[in-house]
Amino acid sequence: MNFWEALVLGVVEGITEFLPVSSTGHLTIVEKLFGLSIDDRGVTAFTAVIQVGAIIASIVYFRADIVRLAGAWFRGLANAEAREHRDWKMAWLVIAGSVPIGIVGLLFSDLITGPLRSLWFVVGGLVVWSVVMVLAERLSRQDRSEKDLTLVDALVVGVVQCLALVPGVSRSGSTISAGLLRNLDRVSATRLAFFLAIPALTAAGIYEAVGSADDIATSVGWAPTLVATVVSFVVGFASIAWLLRIVAKFPITVFVGYRLVLAAVIAVLLLTGVVSAR
Repeated sequence: MNFWEALVLGVVEGITEFLPVSSTGHLTIVEKLFGLSIDDRGVTAFTAVIQVGAIIASIVYFRADIVRLAGAWFRGLANAEAREHRDWKMAWLVIAGSVPIGIVGLLFSDLITGPLRSLWFVVGGLVVWSVVMVLAERLSRQDRSEKDLTLVDALVVGVVQCLALVPGVSRSGSTISAGLLRNLDRVSATRLAFFLAIPALTAAGIYEAVGSADDIATSVGWAPTLVATVVSFVVGFASIAWLLRIVAKFPITVFVGYRLVLAAVIAVLLLTGVVSAR
């Protein structure tokens, strides 16, 4: 991989990681257009590692919330009175909601990095989850806020987050939709989506960086990987602020049109043989 390709992929990751349009799906498409083998172990690891840049952006953006929740959690370990605070509860909800994707990611890693990398799965994920997003907006009462979160909410959203392992579904699209179907207001559902994404994507990125360090070095290269990661951090930070402003004013269905057009374009490219599914 050369540096301009790394730059483009970093921008794509930074823009799409937090939008309900599937970052993995976009990265898979662009990697194919660049002539990269999406079955290559180094390319798969690269895709996971550069997400860490966007996640670091979310950590920086939500640093005050993270410090507050982490402080409340540690204080609650030793102080019964501190365990009555809402932040102690919220910290445990984030931990509980992060468990499902960790389990599923480890158990089905071969499936995730193998068959699911097909562009046909990207097409299917974009179309099917667009329908779910429309239903979530129409059915949700949106009469519950972040202070109303329960363990059931965290677990439901955490389980649905596992569906984002299918390219095209979108991590934010899956988690925000799940939050809406639990009748959370859109901003609260989006903030929960961010909080659950931080441990999941950080763990995945570190796991791939350590376990596939040699694969990255011999195929993609660590220098381009670091460039893409830094770029995804910078672009991702701006993307977070933009998304939070969007969901405060508009339904997530504003992204459905784009998802369906993208799915149609990919399907045409596949059917005409311009690109291969794998």
